[in-house]
Amino acid sequence: MNTLLLGKWGEAKACEYLRKKHYKVIGANYNSGFGEIDLIAENKKVIVFVEVKLRKDERFGSPGEFVTSQKQRKIILAAKSWLANNNTDKIIRFDIIEIYAPEGISDNFTLNHIENAFSGSEF
Repeated sequence: MNTLLLGKWGEAKACEYLRKKHYKVIGANYNSGFGEIDLIAENKKVIVFVEVKLRKDERFGSPGEFVTSQKQRKIILAAKSWLANNNTDKIIRFDIIEIYAPEGISDNFTLNHIENAFSGSEF
């Protein structure tokens, strides 16, 4: 299975999930040069920077465990860049959406949304 195609499928499933939770997805694959943010979503109170991680199983750890402190720093720097160009008074949050897809692209998957997965404490 093409990993790029699988990743795009996972991001699409995360977007569907967020929309069902009354978020508006306002950005995807934002690249600042410092790092990339998979999804940017908002509701009335918050702007959420979302990292989507997809795995077939937890044999090597949960998908969220692959969002290392180095990856978190890159996401935070990218978020700062986005915020410099998009003024907001909303609360800023960093979430991870884990997708378990044992069969790859199929209807057989589970999704786990981890709110406040890590802190961008300087916001």
